[in-house]
Amino acid sequence: MEKPTLPKGTRDFGPAQMAKRQFIFDNIRKVFQKYGFQPLETPAMENLTTLTGKYGEEGDQLLFKILNSGDFLAEVDNEKFVSKNSKLLTFDISEKGLRYDLTVPFARYVVMNRHEITFPFKRYQIQPVWRADRPQKGRYREFYQCDADVVGTDSLLCEADIVLMIQEVFGALGILDYTTKINHRAILSGLAELTGSQNESSLFVAIDKLDKIGEEKVKEELRSRGFEDKGIDAVFSILNFKGTTEEKINFLTTQFANSEKGKKGLTDLQEVLQLLQNYSSTGSTNANAHVEFDISLARGLSYYTGCIFEVKINNVAIGSVSGGGRYDNLTGVFGLPDVSGVGISFGVDRLCDAMEELKAFPEEARISSKVMIAHFDESTFHYSLGVARQLRSRGIATEVYPDQAKLKKQLDYANKKMIPFVIVIGSDEQKSGLLTLKDMQKGAQQQLAIDAIAEALKNN
Repeated sequence: MEKPTLPKGTRDFGPAQMAKRQFIFDNIRKVFQKYGFQPLETPAMENLTTLTGKYGEEGDQLLFKILNSGDFLAEVDNEKFVSKNSKLLTFDISEKGLRYDLTVPFARYVVMNRHEITFPFKRYQIQPVWRADRPQKGRYREFYQCDADVVGTDSLLCEADIVLMIQEVFGALGILDYTTKINHRAILSGLAELTGSQNESSLFVAIDKLDKIGEEKVKEELRSRGFEDKGIDAVFSILNFKGTTEEKINFLTTQFANSEKGKKGLTDLQEVLQLLQNYSSTGSTNANAHVEFDISLARGLSYYTGCIFEVKINNVAIGSVSGGGRYDNLTGVFGLPDVSGVGISFGVDRLCDAMEELKAFPEEARISSKVMIAHFDESTFHYSLGVARQLRSRGIATEVYPDQAKLKKQLDYANKKMIPFVIVIGSDEQKSGLLTLKDMQKGAQQQLAIDAIAEALKNN
């Protein structure tokens, strides 16, 4: 019999991995809720007409399509069929696709429910997405995103809040060495004007590959798309400029003297940085910490129109773990124009891989139960059920060893599950009500009444 396998780019997650992933989910969720975002879920599949044309040409190629049910080839035009051209056939045999991200489904939801929601509308969404990408380390075909978006306001306070949320999430996860890169699409539009080309999207897509394929390969791609060497050299003279954020802004102010788009991008960026500075003035932490103005940051998705963000953990061989930006036109394609939105997305799978590499997971992220109750016979087993009920009623994760077994076997089970405490109940403990509480890490034990045990477990 053939052994079962998983599709490439997908993974199973056992209890140990899920405990770590849940640690990430819980901390991100707490931060989102602290900033006033409400939960939302959308279906795993969307109509292809909803998804296509929103991610650029390369993004459309990575969409997973779902074949129509039944005899999906029966009504296909024979000329299309014999052409063996998948692009011609796609919409005849497939009406739906798996969602590529959470932002486009969110925009669709906003349009469909615009009369029921209150603007500005702030939502967070934690669900899996699918991309037909080539699997490699840190890149999967099925992965979770944790998104927070606000629509219905142009205020750049939203961008400042995104930077603050990034800081809080990474602080809660114990990741201290990271960089939040920020740029503005209008600054990139200013660069495009310097090339003399109207093909902005090709420039953005090429620049987005700079980290992956290097400067020479990007230049080759631009030439193949019709950009002239003079314009390419002008762009890279700016992209390669080094200096502080202030020095970069001053440099670009000169370069964009005749570019209204470039000026707009710089003005927005400076306002966001000033808002962060205002946050810092009333607290002990620097809200601009970890923030770097990166002129070459492009973000490949075509719907971004304003500030864009990308977060990388330093000294870890994994790409960006978070990214986002402002999009002014996304709801417009669904029939609701002039509704601006901005959001951030955390990639849980990459975060988890990075934290494993850094050994950043705290010990408590691996614990399933706080305490296990061990017993010696049928009488103490039944007595232990009442003890478990009392502890659970106080919010303490408790399990009772389910079988009659030697104490050593029960303690081995607790050790393998990394349960930090064990309550041992023998006939003496049952009679006196003083139960033996064993610290599995230190090896120390003491006899305490149930109320004292509950207090000790809550405080430990």
